[in-house]
Amino acid sequence: MRATRLSTKSNSPLINSFCCLYSREHFQTATLAILFATILGGCAHHHVSSRPPAQTPSSASQPPSSRPSGAPPATERQPAVPGEYVEEGVASWYGVPFNGRRTSNGEIYDMHEFTAAHRTLPFNAVVRVTNLRNGKQTEVRINDRGPFVADRIIDLSLSAAEAIEMVGPGTAQVRLEIVAGPNPTAGVFAVQIGAFVKQENAERLKAEMEARSFPVIIVPFDSANGLLYRVRVGRLATEQAAGQLAAQLHSSDQFTTFVVRLDE
Repeated sequence: MRATRLSTKSNSPLINSFCCLYSREHFQTATLAILFATILGGCAHHHVSSRPPAQTPSSASQPPSSRPSGAPPATERQPAVPGEYVEEGVASWYGVPFNGRRTSNGEIYDMHEFTAAHRTLPFNAVVRVTNLRNGKQTEVRINDRGPFVADRIIDLSLSAAEAIEMVGPGTAQVRLEIVAGPNPTAGVFAVQIGAFVKQENAERLKAEMEARSFPVIIVPFDSANGLLYRVRVGRLATEQAAGQLAAQLHSSDQFTTFVVRLDE
């Protein structure tokens, strides 16, 4: 997935032809010796890259100079309120086979852009991600939903994961801070209680929860393993209220629960 670098060796056809044109005596002249050295030096190091390299990882004191794809320029960003949103937890990253698939906001996922998936932050929020192990930082734009794995808070694109040096380990303890974007507290939230390959199983669970007076929706999702049907319960005005419902359903029904933003 990373850019490859190919080197053209110094024994080029141009130099070989040059050598055949002149005898040993000609090379002893100063003028031709200088010319030969110039050609040799110019052909010694050429590199071809299959695509531009990913953004160079930045340190905590040097945030990345490039901005996430689709994010507003710094002069046009909505100002972030210090301490408005800070979250710590485990980050993961995703690439193939998700690359080229549609994200939750309708875009085509490009693992070489600086984007990320988050369950509750609004789309187009720009988030600074700090790897707490090494202090490396990057900024990403939220354009997808996930990760739906326990104890993980964000899924980074490949380039973002490379920027904070977490591709090899696969996960890292990180801190998230809102840099710009929509109000992260405004919205409608629900609790995901299941995801099914068969639609009839999702419909059965939906009927059971509606019988208990819960508002329920089924959200189809084109995953890397095929179409899934996600069952989501509730319509709550705050993430905190949705968290309380998630804890209740986990305790009473042993559901694996995830608080999610309803993107309407």
